[in-house]
Amino acid sequence: MLKILATSLIVLATPAAPATDLALPQPTGPKPIGTTTLHLTDASRPDPWNPEADQRELMVSLWYPARKAVEKRAPYMTPQESAAVLKSFENVPPDALTKVRTYAGLDAPARKGRHPLVVMSPGFSFPRATLTSLAEDLASRGYLVAAVEHTYESVGTTFPDGRTTTCLACVKGQDGAKVAASRVKDVRFVLDELSKGRWGKAIDRSKIAMVGHSMGGNSAAQTMLADPRVKAGVNLDGTFKPIVEPLKRPFMLIGAPRTHTPEGTDDSWKQSWANLKGPKRWITVAGTDHSAFVDYAVIRPKLGIPAQEMDGARALAITRAHLTAFLDRHLLDRRTPVEDFPEVTDHD
Repeated sequence: MLKILATSLIVLATPAAPATDLALPQPTGPKPIGTTTLHLTDASRPDPWNPEADQRELMVSLWYPARKAVEKRAPYMTPQESAAVLKSFENVPPDALTKVRTYAGLDAPARKGRHPLVVMSPGFSFPRATLTSLAEDLASRGYLVAAVEHTYESVGTTFPDGRTTTCLACVKGQDGAKVAASRVKDVRFVLDELSKGRWGKAIDRSKIAMVGHSMGGNSAAQTMLADPRVKAGVNLDGTFKPIVEPLKRPFMLIGAPRTHTPEGTDDSWKQSWANLKGPKRWITVAGTDHSAFVDYAVIRPKLGIPAQEMDGARALAITRAHLTAFLDRHLLDRRTPVEDFPEVTDHD
């Protein structure tokens, strides 16, 4: 089932006035970080959702280890994107998400050398910005991170010329397998583009992983099946559609307990688990919901929007710690210790 933004930010009561401090958790790694944005055009294929577009346009955010800290920050979202996300919430200012505080310096000089690459894919209808706290943390630990905005699958995407597109794919009964297949093409194109020019010199092509939330997690597995460049993958609470075919490379599942335990309601995890033939891990985190693994974990409470039971900063700390350990292990052959969080249940 596709889980769109409205289902994950549903209001059960009139939201309270938003808090003034909308800071994300600080990165935990030792390196200063930078960020920049790429506008990419795939002229080889028409847009799958907009019949008037004869080529596919994508926005990609990059986070990377920087040579030095830079004070200027990129906006978390544009005013148009923020308004699109918050349009259902009368008591929340439509520009609230433009005020989210991040930590990467805009266009900071990149640290020299080749870095492992993590491609990130957001949930269906979620903007790529919702992956910022995970991306910044990985960049502070030495990773280059590329979050892909899948145009017309997000409620709002602003392009450099000022256009803001909407979610044309967000229709009742949308086929999750069709969405995933399109995302596989998006990611493979982005990998091709990143291998060229400036960023190609910054990537260790033998060390590429993909991490996705919801539909992005489903797409991570499908991308690995289609592209051997991706050596490891992580699904954050996403239903698999289609069921994963046999996959021999490392894959991790991190989910909320209502749906993603072996006794939970999402049978796609149980069926796909049997087909994960390489190193694998399946954990659930008590007190979480579908959006507790991305920035909404901390943003929703501060905006007065009902959220997960667990404190949002702790939910992100747990997600970050397990992501780092898994990626370090399978991309860098490094065993990074993880705190024994009592909320985590391992289903290996």
